[in-house]
Amino acid sequence: MSDTIDVTALGEKIVRVLKTIYDPEIPVDIYELGLIYDVYVNEDMDVKILMTLTTPNCPVAETLPLEVEEKVKSLNEVKSAIVEITFDPPWTQELMSEEARLELGML
Repeated sequence: MSDTIDVTALGEKIVRVLKTIYDPEIPVDIYELGLIYDVYVNEDMDVKILMTLTTPNCPVAETLPLEVEEKVKSLNEVKSAIVEITFDPPWTQELMSEEARLELGML
């Protein structure tokens, strides 16, 4: 039971960290932008993040995933972190949160 709580708490901490990372071209964090598809945390505190980019030719395609990985690894509870990029499904504006759409004047 305590392991489940620890994994859940770590997942919430990871989301808070992800919300500090911004797409350099759009003034919205990558979580609210809908670039994070999933965050997996196992009982050993290994983390895998499945994310996408706004386009395959995104100028931060090489640096953004590394930034995500490094910031997540910086959490004391995280044993290891891997970021996997996918374009299936491709990112669309519909993946943005209501907060992100409001920030970008789309509501």
